[in-house]
Order: sequence, then structure tokens, then C-alpha cells
Amino acid sequence: MKSVAEICSDLIRFDTTNPGSGERPAAEYVATLLEDAGIATEVFESAPRRTTVVARIDGDSPDALLIHGHLDVVPADPAEWRMHPFSGEITDGCVYGRGAVDMKGSCSMTLATVIGMAARGERPKRDLVLAFLADEEATGEYGSRHAVTEHRELFDGVTEAISESGGFSVPAGDERVYPVAVGERGTAWMKLTAHGVAGHGSRPAIDNPVATLVHALSRVATHEWPVRLTPAVKALIQSLSEITGSPIDLGRLDEEAERLGVLGTLFEGQIRNSANPTMLDAGYKVNVVPSTASAHVDGRYLPGLQEEFLATIDDLLGPKITREFVNLEDAPAAPYPSPFFDEMAAALLAEDPKARPVPYLMSGGTDAKSFARIGIEGYGFAPLMLRPDLDYFGMFHGKDERVPVAGLEFGTRVLTRLLQGN
Repeated sequence: MKSVAEICSDLIRFDTTNPGSGERPAAEYVATLLEDAGIATEVFESAPRRTTVVARIDGDSPDALLIHGHLDVVPADPAEWRMHPFSGEITDGCVYGRGAVDMKGSCSMTLATVIGMAARGERPKRDLVLAFLADEEATGEYGSRHAVTEHRELFDGVTEAISESGGFSVPAGDERVYPVAVGERGTAWMKLTAHGVAGHGSRPAIDNPVATLVHALSRVATHEWPVRLTPAVKALIQSLSEITGSPIDLGRLDEEAERLGVLGTLFEGQIRNSANPTMLDAGYKVNVVPSTASAHVDGRYLPGLQEEFLATIDDLLGPKITREFVNLEDAPAAPYPSPFFDEMAAALLAEDPKARPVPYLMSGGTDAKSFARIGIEGYGFAPLMLRPDLDYFGMFHGKDERVPVAGLEFGTRVLTRLLQGN
């Protein structure tokens, strides 16, 4: 039986860059591993080579848990890496390559866990559904969205789900904080368009859409979004105050995040909405004022604040700018406190007595948004013990992405405890 590090290395060697040639080779590898372990799979495509694998394992209760992960990765330039990003090389105690953290490492932990349980003849305490999905690094249109609409029956009985971006260790003195995500910010990717009057660049402009757009983008980029504390973030801040023994001043959260260092990163991007201009497109010749100019903005909003966010955006843009959504996804939130959160915390503590599990809100987004559409409550829980010198957030979409072998082995043990209920 392959080790979790070997599975992770194998998955990384499949170049599943999105956009690219698709996830099919990695999906076929996953399906083969599961089938060889006696676990039946459903393999389907939303478009050529955009492949997803789903499997169900019977447990002692029909109340099912979903573990989902994505097989696609963002692009990587080999010239910027110490070693080739799709080598899957195992060295210095780490597995290197694009997707090691986001999120082929997590997928490998899921696979190693269920394959190990099957080899030992162990059943999970509840039915288990596994989904290895395409297209998470875009909109999920070819992956999770397709799965929940065209293959809804595969998720019957599922009440809760776990996936990426939670359960990783953060050093806190003699202890380790493990943030478990109980929600995430919503997504509002927007295309903005300004219309004006075309003319010669040497003449006084009548209505220059480039200038109109640039002024609007400046207002968006410099807007100071107010702090809005969700219940999850309030609970996180209270927990961090107790763990550090130093009260966190709610009136100075930006300064407090800087003071706390890596612990502060757990809430610095989750205390307010945000909107970042990311793309510009205008004109075709230096001496021509164009009739239109456009831009894209990456907007993120906290749970329950979609209307407030969009109203603010419209005020900042002004009447001359029109907007359309490239992608609009709600901000899902799972119950906290909850019995299932306690189960995840107990599994962490069983493997790491110095663990301090805390609730956490993700600043970005995952496929949990799609599963929330069909009533599945999603948690970010891909348990991983990290070395203190590794910048977890910096490795997402970053250079020299890598994951510790010992961390993967730790995560496999935690997942096994969670699924067995001990």
C-alpha cells in the first residue's frame, strides 16, 4: 500500500493546471487507487477531460459525511521554483510541488485514510462520501457546481462536509492553535464597464471612459471598509485572547493583528469586506480615446453582508459605471458551537495534546459554496501539523509550495480518528 507521501507525490506529477488540459489523468489515478482497495467509484465529466470522482463507503449510520477536495491547481512557472513544480520530489522531509498544500496533499490524506481503513477491515462510524473535483481554482462550473446539479443523488443523506483551509497548526508559545473553518466570505467577481465618447487623443476629451473608470477604481481601491465582526470571528478572537493571555482590543484590530504576527493572520482578512481591482482593459492606440473601458474587481464579503457590500460598491462606482457578475457566490456558514466541531477538536487533541482548536472564517472561497446550495454544512478541516518555519498561507499559489511528510502522516491519523469516532 502506498504511503500518504507517495500518493501526494504521484498526484503532483499530474499537471492539472487550470486552465489547462483537465483533471482526467489525476482522476483516473484516484479512481484506480479506490477501486483497488475495494471502494466503488463514480467517474464523470462535465466537459472533455474535466473529470470528477465520487465514492461512497457504507458506515454504521446513514447520516453521511462528505470529504471533498479538488484535483486542479493554479499555474506555476518552473523558472521561479527551486525544483520543477510538477516533480513531486520528496526531499528535506517535505513533498514539493504545485498542489502540495492546495490541495493534493489533503486529497492524499483522504485517500491514505480510507484505503488504510479498508485494508484493516474497518468501517467508518457513519456513511462516507468522497468527492475529488475538477475546476475549484476557477468557478467550480466544471466541478462542484456540475456535481450538485447533475449528480445530486450521489450526495443523498449528507449533512456535513469537510475540506481544505482549516485544521492546520499555528505556533502559539508552548501550544499549537488549530483553526477549524466554520464559514467563508462570499465571492463577488465583477466586470466593470465605462462608456464614453471616442475621439482623437490630442483633443479635449468630451467623456473619456478610461478616466471615468480609473477614478472609480481608485475610489474602490482606497475605500476603508468598516470592521464587521461575525460570530465566528468574535469567537476566534476570544479564543486567541485566552490562549495568548493577552486581551485583544476590538477597537484596534488591525494593530492587534500585526502585534500577534502569524496568529493575527487568522483574522486580519476576515474582519471586513474587501474589493481589489485586478484587471484592466481599455483602448487600442495611444492617440485614440476609446468609447469603452473595462476592469475586473475581486470582491469578497462576510456572511450576511452581501446587500451592504453591493450597495457600497455601487456608491463607490458612481452612475457612469455598469457592473456585471463574473461569479457571485454566497458566504456559507456552518454551526458553531456544534457537536461535529467538538468531534474534530477531539480528533486533533488525541494526536496532539498541545492542540488548541479554534473556530475560524476563511477569507477566500472553496467548493463548500456549491455544497451549501444543497443544504450541506461545510467545515474547513484538512488536519496538518506544520513545521514552525513554514508559511502556510504563503504557500497557497506561491513558489516552492511544499508540505511536510510528517504533517501528512499526522493528518491521516487525525482523519482516521474522526471517521472512526475515537
